[in-house]
Amino acid sequence: MGDNRNVNLPPGFRFCPTDEELVVHFLQRKAALLPCHPDVIPDLDLYPYDPWELDGKALGEGKRWYFYSRRTQNRSTGNGYWKPTGTDEPVVNSDGSRKVGVKKHFVFYIKESGPAGIKTNWIMQEYRISDTDSGSSRSPKRSGGGHSNIDYSKWVVCRVYERNEEEEDDDDDGTELSCLDEVFLSLDDLEDISLPN
Repeated sequence: MGDNRNVNLPPGFRFCPTDEELVVHFLQRKAALLPCHPDVIPDLDLYPYDPWELDGKALGEGKRWYFYSRRTQNRSTGNGYWKPTGTDEPVVNSDGSRKVGVKKHFVFYIKESGPAGIKTNWIMQEYRISDTDSGSSRSPKRSGGGHSNIDYSKWVVCRVYERNEEEEDDDDDGTELSCLDEVFLSLDDLEDISLPN
């Protein structure tokens, strides 16, 4: 995507990649210097920007922003910092047989005087290629040169969003009930139903 923020995409295009798609289709191809179509995720040095400044700089879909960045330990911005939270989560392929990446969560804190800042609702999910996968995913040498010396640890792909109050209280696993599940659950409340003989 480069400097062109307005990509000519077909009507109805929505960017809602899964964790696996972010790692395999986008990040691995970026790290291997292979083309990705459509090339919609921009390169962005995150840390000069506060999360509310990403609009117009990163790929925005709804209230989520996506971008590639160089992996770094410095996660400070002009007004705050990104603090890691929880443990790293494995990203596995769709059949669950292989770990393809790692997802790490960060929360944005606004700097204040004193040791800790003020916690905000801004969340960043940082995806990187797993160390075990990086060696096996290297492109084979081709005639005329190859990508055998690629350092997969240099790139990450990030998803940033502002969590609303309802999401903070809701600790489900992200799965939704189907219509049939809801019908069956509602039948549990109806004790006086008699079945025909």
